[in-house]
Amino acid sequence: MLPPIEALQKEVDEWISTIGVRYFNELTNMAQLTEEVGEVARIIARRYGEQSEKPSDKDKDLGEELADVLFVVLCLANQTNTDLQKSFDARMKKKALRDKDRHHNNPKLSNSNKK
Repeated sequence: MLPPIEALQKEVDEWISTIGVRYFNELTNMAQLTEEVGEVARIIARRYGEQSEKPSDKDKDLGEELADVLFVVLCLANQTNTDLQKSFDARMKKKALRDKDRHHNNPKLSNSNKK
Protein backbone atom coordinates (compact mmCIF):
# COMPACT_ATOMS: atom_id res chain seq x y z
CA MET A 1 0.00 0.00 0.00
CA LEU A 2 1.32 3.44 -0.96
CA PRO A 3 1.66 6.18 1.67
CA PRO A 4 -1.42 8.48 1.58
CA ILE A 5 0.00 11.46 -0.33
CA GLU A 6 1.90 9.24 -2.74
CA ALA A 7 -1.34 7.39 -3.47
CA LEU A 8 -3.12 10.69 -4.12
CA GLN A 9 -0.36 11.82 -6.50
CA LYS A 10 -0.68 8.54 -8.37
CA GLU A 11 -4.47 8.82 -8.53
CA VAL A 12 -4.26 12.35 -9.94
CA ASP A 13 -1.65 11.28 -12.48
CA GLU A 14 -3.86 8.39 -13.63
CA TRP A 15 -6.83 10.75 -13.96
CA ILE A 16 -4.76 13.23 -15.97
CA SER A 17 -3.49 10.51 -18.33
CA THR A 18 -6.89 8.88 -18.88
CA ILE A 19 -9.43 11.72 -18.64
CA GLY A 20 -7.58 15.02 -18.49
CA VAL A 21 -5.43 14.40 -21.60
CA ARG A 22 -2.37 16.22 -20.18
CA TYR A 23 -1.30 18.52 -17.38
CA PHE A 24 -1.79 22.23 -17.85
CA ASN A 25 1.61 23.94 -17.76
CA GLU A 26 2.98 24.95 -14.39
CA LEU A 27 2.14 28.63 -14.79
CA THR A 28 -1.47 27.83 -15.70
CA ASN A 29 -1.72 25.50 -12.72
CA MET A 30 -0.26 28.17 -10.44
CA ALA A 31 -2.91 30.62 -11.66
CA GLN A 32 -5.57 27.96 -11.16
CA LEU A 33 -4.29 27.28 -7.63
CA THR A 34 -4.55 30.99 -6.84
CA GLU A 35 -8.12 31.00 -8.14
CA GLU A 36 -9.07 27.96 -6.05
CA VAL A 37 -7.49 29.41 -2.89
CA GLY A 38 -9.49 32.58 -3.55
CA GLU A 39 -12.70 30.53 -3.59
CA VAL A 40 -11.75 28.99 -0.24
CA ALA A 41 -10.97 32.46 1.14
CA ARG A 42 -14.36 33.75 -0.01
CA ILE A 43 -16.21 30.99 1.83
CA ILE A 44 -14.12 31.39 4.99
CA ALA A 45 -14.45 35.20 4.99
CA ARG A 46 -18.21 35.07 4.59
CA ARG A 47 -19.08 32.00 6.63
CA TYR A 48 -16.63 32.39 9.51
CA GLY A 49 -15.50 36.00 9.22
CA GLU A 50 -17.33 39.27 9.57
CA GLN A 51 -18.58 39.59 6.00
CA SER A 52 -22.17 38.59 5.39
CA GLU A 53 -22.75 35.57 3.23
CA LYS A 54 -24.54 36.22 -0.06
CA PRO A 55 -27.39 33.88 -0.99
CA SER A 56 -25.31 32.64 -3.93
CA ASP A 57 -22.52 31.62 -1.50
CA LYS A 58 -24.67 29.61 0.91
CA ASP A 59 -24.56 26.46 -1.24
CA LYS A 60 -20.79 26.55 -1.72
CA ASP A 61 -19.14 23.48 -0.21
CA LEU A 62 -15.90 24.28 1.64
CA GLY A 63 -14.76 20.66 1.38
CA GLU A 64 -15.14 20.67 -2.39
CA GLU A 65 -13.19 23.90 -2.69
CA LEU A 66 -10.41 22.58 -0.44
CA ALA A 67 -10.34 19.42 -2.57
CA ASP A 68 -9.90 21.62 -5.66
CA VAL A 69 -6.88 23.24 -3.99
CA LEU A 70 -5.46 19.82 -3.11
CA PHE A 71 -5.99 18.54 -6.67
CA VAL A 72 -4.04 21.43 -8.20
CA VAL A 73 -1.27 21.10 -5.58
CA LEU A 74 -0.99 17.41 -6.46
CA CYS A 75 -0.84 18.29 -10.17
CA LEU A 76 1.98 20.77 -9.54
CA ALA A 77 3.85 18.21 -7.46
CA ASN A 78 3.51 15.58 -10.18
CA GLN A 79 4.59 17.77 -13.04
CA THR A 80 7.59 19.11 -11.14
CA ASN A 81 8.64 15.62 -9.99
CA THR A 82 8.15 16.57 -6.35
CA ASP A 83 7.71 13.71 -3.89
CA LEU A 84 5.10 15.46 -1.79
CA GLN A 85 4.94 12.62 0.76
CA LYS A 86 8.67 12.90 1.42
CA SER A 87 8.44 16.70 1.61
CA PHE A 88 5.41 16.61 3.90
CA ASP A 89 7.02 14.08 6.24
CA ALA A 90 10.19 16.19 6.42
CA ARG A 91 8.13 19.35 7.08
CA MET A 92 6.20 17.66 9.91
CA LYS A 93 9.45 16.51 11.53
CA LYS A 94 10.89 20.01 11.27
CA LYS A 95 7.74 21.58 12.73
CA ALA A 96 7.63 19.05 15.56
CA LEU A 97 11.20 19.82 16.56
CA ARG A 98 10.96 23.57 16.09
CA ASP A 99 7.55 24.03 17.68
CA LYS A 100 7.47 21.33 20.37
CA ASP A 101 7.33 23.94 23.15
CA ARG A 102 6.60 27.11 21.23
CA HIS A 103 2.81 26.82 20.96
CA HIS A 104 2.32 25.42 24.47
CA ASN A 105 4.15 28.44 25.85
CA ASN A 106 2.19 30.96 23.79
CA PRO A 107 -0.30 32.76 26.06
CA LYS A 108 -2.32 33.80 23.00
CA LEU A 109 -3.18 30.13 22.45
CA SER A 110 -4.21 29.26 25.99
CA ASN A 111 -7.73 27.92 26.50
CA SER A 112 -8.61 30.95 28.62
CA ASN A 113 -8.27 33.17 25.53
CA LYS A 114 -10.91 31.36 23.45
CA LYS A 115 -13.83 33.51 22.41
